[in-house]
Amino acid sequence: MKTQRRDLGKRPVRRALLSGAAAVVLLLTGCGAGDGDGRVDEEDKAAGDTTCDGRIDGTAHITMWFHAGQSGEQTTLRSQVKEFNRAQEQVRVELVTLPEQRPYTELVLSAAASGDLPDLLDFDGPNLYSYAWSGTLRPIDSCVPARTRKDLLPSLREQGTYDGRLWGVGTFDSGLGLYVRPSVLKDAGVRIPKGIDDAWTADEFTGILRTLREAGYEAPLDLNFIDSKTADEWNTYAFAPAVWSAGGDLIDPEEFRTADGFLNSPESVEALTTMQRWVEEGYVDRDRKEDKSAFVKGRTPISWMGHWKYGEFSEAHPGDVAIVPLPDFGTGTVTGMGSWQWGIPSGDADGDAVWRFLEYLLRPEQVARMSEANGAIPGTEGAVKLSPLYDEDGAERLFIEQLRGGAARPRPQTPAYPAVTVAFSHAVADIVFSGAPVERTLDDAVEAIDQDLAAHDGYPKSGP
Repeated sequence: MKTQRRDLGKRPVRRALLSGAAAVVLLLTGCGAGDGDGRVDEEDKAAGDTTCDGRIDGTAHITMWFHAGQSGEQTTLRSQVKEFNRAQEQVRVELVTLPEQRPYTELVLSAAASGDLPDLLDFDGPNLYSYAWSGTLRPIDSCVPARTRKDLLPSLREQGTYDGRLWGVGTFDSGLGLYVRPSVLKDAGVRIPKGIDDAWTADEFTGILRTLREAGYEAPLDLNFIDSKTADEWNTYAFAPAVWSAGGDLIDPEEFRTADGFLNSPESVEALTTMQRWVEEGYVDRDRKEDKSAFVKGRTPISWMGHWKYGEFSEAHPGDVAIVPLPDFGTGTVTGMGSWQWGIPSGDADGDAVWRFLEYLLRPEQVARMSEANGAIPGTEGAVKLSPLYDEDGAERLFIEQLRGGAARPRPQTPAYPAVTVAFSHAVADIVFSGAPVERTLDDAVEAIDQDLAAHDGYPKSGP
């Protein structure tokens, strides 16, 4: 289906129900919270979620927004929309391409304020809690059948849940770890971790960096850093695991009422001090402005990076790339998780029509198709089985083991997350890559987060 560019300020509600249209035999089942038979679970009725009632009236036209991600993602989604529309007649999906002059999240917030969101919204997973709390999203408990929830990776179920309700689902998740060159490590006499329980300790990792320098690598570690002027979500996604692994946190993980005593705890200070020393001692490749290919070009034999680099790295070093866990800073290795999700904005969208399309996207073959296009981790167990990369000896096996509950941890599940990530991302940039005083910088970050919490009354679960 051909995508169209719309004027966001004038977009009408794109849901047309044409009564009297003849029902056709569909490839997809109806939307219900039971087993896809059109019935809604009593538990979901009791919870007050009427997003889906198990039926579609007439023919429904729904619009969807998708972020400007990789070209492979966009091409695949366009094909999926086209094939879905061609396969049946009761639900018509229109993919809207957004202007690229403004950040995607900014467009979403602007549209939410003006009541101009689409019927199906794509959003970065950690923003779910803010969207749910503010009323931007509707819960989708009554839409997602039990068998579909069970097939989702546990990390996706966790990321999509807020205040005991399900608000979003995704077709893929992310992986984070250390890419290493086994040949280089073996020549230097460095052991290679075999899995989550075998991670290098932070002290051991520091010694390895020293050993690799002695072996001829001037700056053996690529941290893919983002400086304070352009600090973004990468800094939080990539380096919060070091704080968690040390026993610290970004905010109180139970009540989310303060960052004081957590982000600026001795454990957090120790983790970021260790990383700061790696930079100060020259172990981290800093030549990023002109050349961001330290691992590819062989300058560094270790890269702290996500799943999206596996293809490029393995192509650069055929048969000589392995993925090992992030260092253990004291309480065990921890890794990042979370990626883009789908949700239904508040409004009058036909939840069953939307879910019918989402159910199609969550089919194992469609999940695998998208994961092959963007290199992400398949979001369902059914799709994982279709890829040899995640077999027992698969090249990316570590990523799926982490997401199944071994080491992956979601970013703070609080509506305050936008404030948390801005404060932490800039603190990491200032501390690790610019040498700022650790304790004072974390205290400043805590103050910024707690000011946001106070301004929103602690984000009470009843919403704004």
